[in-house]
Amino acid sequence: MSAQIMPTHEFSVDMTCEGCSNEVSQVLNKVGEVEFDIDLFNKKVCINSEHSMDLLLETVGKTGKAVPFFDPK
Repeated sequence: MSAQIMPTHEFSVDMTCEGCSNEVSQVLNKVGEVEFDIDLFNKKVCINSEHSMDLLLETVGKTGKAVPFFDPK
């Protein structure tokens, strides 16, 4: 059985501290079926998921952090 490759979505998120990145982690973990990497220094979140871009954008937005840019890959 081969591993399924999920689409990657990259978001710019206005995170200023570890608390901010923890909030993003919490909301993404609640969605389920996502793998993600948070780059606090560059304020980027890369998400591998079959979920729609709209759902992921809405989910990250639940943190109250600005998400001014996203890059569909």
